[in-house]
Amino acid sequence: MLPTARRMQRPWKTSARYAIPDEVLKCVMGHLEEPCDRSAVSLVCKKWYRVDALTRKHVTIAFCYTISPSDLGARFPEVESLKLKGKPRAAMFNLIPQDWGGYAEPWINEISQTLLCLKALHLRRMIVTDEDLRFLARARGHILQVLKLEKCSGFSTLGLLEVARSCRFLRVLFLEESTIEDEGGEWLHELALHNSSLEVLNFYMTGLENVNVNDLELIATNCRSLTSLKISECDILDLRNVFKKARVLEEFGGGSFSSSEERAVEPNIYEMVKFPTKLMSLSGLNYMSETELPAIFPRASSLKKLDLQYTLLSTENYCQLLQSCINIEVLEVTNVIGDRGLEVVAENCKKLRRLRVERGEDEAGLEGEQNFVSHKGLSVIAQGCPNLEYIAVYVSDMTNSALESVGKFCKNLKDFRLVLLDKKEQVTDLPLDNGVMALLLGCQKLRRFGFYLRPGGLTDIGLGYIGKFSSNVRWMILGYLGETDFGLLEFSKGCPNLEKLELRGCCFSEYALSVAVLSLRSLKYIWVQGYNATPTGFDLLAMERPFWNIEFTPAFQVTVDGFNLEEEITEKPAQILAYYSLAGRRTDHPDSVIPLTLSSWNRQRQHVYEYCQRQHVYEY
Repeated sequence: MLPTARRMQRPWKTSARYAIPDEVLKCVMGHLEEPCDRSAVSLVCKKWYRVDALTRKHVTIAFCYTISPSDLGARFPEVESLKLKGKPRAAMFNLIPQDWGGYAEPWINEISQTLLCLKALHLRRMIVTDEDLRFLARARGHILQVLKLEKCSGFSTLGLLEVARSCRFLRVLFLEESTIEDEGGEWLHELALHNSSLEVLNFYMTGLENVNVNDLELIATNCRSLTSLKISECDILDLRNVFKKARVLEEFGGGSFSSSEERAVEPNIYEMVKFPTKLMSLSGLNYMSETELPAIFPRASSLKKLDLQYTLLSTENYCQLLQSCINIEVLEVTNVIGDRGLEVVAENCKKLRRLRVERGEDEAGLEGEQNFVSHKGLSVIAQGCPNLEYIAVYVSDMTNSALESVGKFCKNLKDFRLVLLDKKEQVTDLPLDNGVMALLLGCQKLRRFGFYLRPGGLTDIGLGYIGKFSSNVRWMILGYLGETDFGLLEFSKGCPNLEKLELRGCCFSEYALSVAVLSLRSLKYIWVQGYNATPTGFDLLAMERPFWNIEFTPAFQVTVDGFNLEEEITEKPAQILAYYSLAGRRTDHPDSVIPLTLSSWNRQRQHVYEYCQRQHVYEY
């Protein structure tokens, strides 16, 4: 018998007798690791929302202006691990003003006063001061175990000294690629004397020079669980005792082979270097050339990760070394490796999962067609390494068939990024419409996609293909793609799960950008530089909606040091940054960044005009 309409309309109620006990619910939620799963279950009812708040142990905030620090503390008071990102990714390439924002102070204050259970803090691309570190160390030093300051700036070694003195139980101190003012090496000495818990110590690519090798030896001796050590430029020969004492070291990065003239006279001197027996990851190795390769050969077959971006190896040297790296899973090189080097990788590195080919320096003696990666190298690596999950490559030439090979053979690919260099005037096969379609159709697991070409590299039809066949992509960066606004509008009809979009060097109008933003239903963040901008950004207001912040930066000039130490002034195109935020409009932006709102347009229009008339100049 079918249920009556009356019964169907009766609200469903759960008897308290069948309700899930809090203890069981906490246990179940503790096994949910994906943030999207957590967010979904928290919407079921108030009880589940409350239990999620009390059991959430890790929170990632992809952009520090999307939520206020106080809201974080109120929502997740028991959080133990926090990752927070500040400035847009473009800051790494000096594409935004230096004083743009991304200050850590309000977050440090909230952490110190409210998040009493916090054990791990990871800040990325943020401005952190010595006072921030001092406040954090004194308030949370007794419990803090992990501190990561990645690509941050604004602090010095005096702030690190406060951390070393107050945080005695640090397991991880990560400072990679941060800009740190060097006020001496006392911080490292303090760390060596009083910390025996370190598992990861990383101050790689920070430029810190006041590093005493004796302190590194003491850390290796006292910290029996030290598995990762990445440092600044210390001569590898001076680290021999460090390698002897760090018996469980699995990852080493940094160091250099820039030996003195006296050492260079002695042949094969670097054969004296013996890396730890458990070492599986090597990076840095600055200025390593063919002469120093014998130091690496004994460990080559055991390595799982190898970063050779800052070496002086030739194509032949790459081939010689990589044919022995049969267990390598992560490889980072420059395009000096050439197509021939990638052929060696494809033949010997069958376990490769991640490949990064960066743009190398145009050194004399390293130029030549054979020393750059092209469609041939990409095709052969796709066919030879079927387990690839990540490919980021700078190429000098590209064809549709090479992209089709990636789609056909790399079924596990989750992240693909390609940049077409301007080394060749004529590219073999443009546009790449059919190739990008085949790649996206074949790589169904793709979540991140970067495609940076040149004018004419992709038509409006190809841009439409990207939108249509990127059903699972969440992050995308596109450069010099499309021909007209029509291409962007076709693109915006797809990408149902796209959350973050970056565009550079595009031909689109402000109104087309606004329409596209409104069409991309999952979009949370968009950054655009180089488009058909109006002087005031008025047409961007078409994308205005609740909780949506729009920030317009008019074209500005930058003073840089050119050749012969003469200052050069370059023009930076206008920029747009728009994002969802529950914290309202930020107040710490410089004059060069102009928030746009329809309600206060007249006042902001005058602000824009005044700013453009001043022709503000930033010194980087």
